[in-house]
Amino acid sequence: MSIASALGLGGKKVRYGIVALGDISQGSLMPAVAHTGNSEITALVSSDAEKLSALGDLYKVDNRYGYDEFPALLASGQVDAIYLATPNWRHAEFAIPALEAGIHVLCEKPLEVTSDLCRDMMAAAERGGAKLMTAYRLHFEPANLDAIRRIRAGELGDLIAFTGGMGQVLDPANHRAKHGVQGGPLFDLAPYPINAIRFLFGAEPVEVISAVGTRHPEADLGDFDDTLAVTLRMPGNQLAQFVVSYYANRLDNFTITGTKGTIEMSPAFGLGDGLAQTRRIGEDDTHEQFPATDQFGGELRYFSDCILNDRAVEPSGEEGLADLLVVEAILEALRTGQPAKVEPFTRSLRIDPDVQEQRLRPVSAPDKVNASAPSR
Repeated sequence: MSIASALGLGGKKVRYGIVALGDISQGSLMPAVAHTGNSEITALVSSDAEKLSALGDLYKVDNRYGYDEFPALLASGQVDAIYLATPNWRHAEFAIPALEAGIHVLCEKPLEVTSDLCRDMMAAAERGGAKLMTAYRLHFEPANLDAIRRIRAGELGDLIAFTGGMGQVLDPANHRAKHGVQGGPLFDLAPYPINAIRFLFGAEPVEVISAVGTRHPEADLGDFDDTLAVTLRMPGNQLAQFVVSYYANRLDNFTITGTKGTIEMSPAFGLGDGLAQTRRIGEDDTHEQFPATDQFGGELRYFSDCILNDRAVEPSGEEGLADLLVVEAILEALRTGQPAKVEPFTRSLRIDPDVQEQRLRPVSAPDKVNASAPSR
């Protein structure tokens, strides 16, 4: 039984500990908590005393812990769940003991940096009777869910191909530039198109046909490919291609094409502005601008609702694992210069647009505290 069930949390707010107080926590998650209606912040965890003090005062959170004090937080009874936003390679370090203690975990993507660590996290959730959710905010965003509905209704006919990309110019001073491939665009950006490919096709990639990486010395980044182009083979002769880059001007779009129609989304993955679709069904063209929503508040409200009502979560740890299996095959293709099979995987639960869609209004974030430093 989860700690939420044991405490009888129905009708109450889920108490969250925020683990790592970097840019994404300060700029997106923490400002969203208040208007979810079913969530509250009751503890903060960071190795940065300035962040703990300033953000603790701002959000009126008295329970403040350093990373080395995390076990004390788990034993304190002050939280029912944590939001985990450490660097990717430290997710399992905090998620596993929390899950084993029966504390639910909303973990930023990618779930971890290897599929083995993803499985370790999933096993810990089973042992502790806790819920593990991968923080894929677009599983709750109206424009993406509308595309899923249209595809499932057959508007595009039989799906043929996906093309898309995500890019941004990374400041060489950013901590992501200092951690090799695990801090590069393959782990940071590629999960967005990979996940979109999987939820639009409703299927798992079977092979990385090709993966090519390039490095631009003038980008002054670390020891990793700053730009990658990948082609995936999907079941049934379907293809999917994407580009991710830390040296390209803003890139944020995808196109999914079938025998009867096409949906182009631009922007497709971003925050802030509302996302948009251009559709061609037969010869008829339409454009739709979707209102901006608080994507972080929406996913948090959904997760808390699942905790309070003891419902299965989607996207679960399985969803994070499925994307890591694709990432690992891309790494193999990059290493060998040859196609690489994706480890077979069957997803037991997929997006339910009617259950998961969230339309919380956007919120403004306060000025950030030392957010240019690594998430700490």
